[in-house]
Amino acid sequence: MGTAERREASEDGAAAGGTALREPVASDDGSPNGRVTTERRAYAAGEGGSADRGVPAATGGGSSVRQRRVAYRPLWVEEPAKRRRMPDPVRTAAVRAVLVIAVTLVQAMVAFLCTLAGSWLAFPMVISSVVSTVLATWGALDVWVTRQVWNQRNGVVSTPSSTARALRRERRRARRVERTAQRVQERIRRQGGAGQLSHP
Repeated sequence: MGTAERREASEDGAAAGGTALREPVASDDGSPNGRVTTERRAYAAGEGGSADRGVPAATGGGSSVRQRRVAYRPLWVEEPAKRRRMPDPVRTAAVRAVLVIAVTLVQAMVAFLCTLAGSWLAFPMVISSVVSTVLATWGALDVWVTRQVWNQRNGVVSTPSSTARALRRERRRARRVERTAQRVQERIRRQGGAGQLSHP
């Protein structure tokens, strides 16, 4: 057999092997190849094709497909917030203060490095760092002031202290006793007036 014949034979074998690999085995007669193909199709239809992953696919190899299928789990679990959301004005002031403080820290670091390097940029950066420090202090105070103003306008709930509650409770009790005594006096007066004759 020559070299050309060997090459043709190998090409024919490779073509046949490639065709055999590409063609799916569609036999469902109980052979291993048919069962594997059916399970793959069922798995693809149940996992990738259907929108609801909890619906099992109606196939012959259902037990193995159910074993392979992973139970549906949500991507995240919602938990109640530990702290209440800040009011919008306070949140805006806080974001502004954080940005100003971050810029101030960057400027201070650049001024320090320029001073070490002996650059001409050191003096302007030191001046700008001082100005930014003042602005950062103002931003932090602005957050506190904005929070206090918002609490005074919207968020303050008037709750009496325990001392005020006790005093109010004592006043109520005294009023109740006084009213009861007045009713008893009126009843006695009525009963005494009913026993007397109008013309002696």
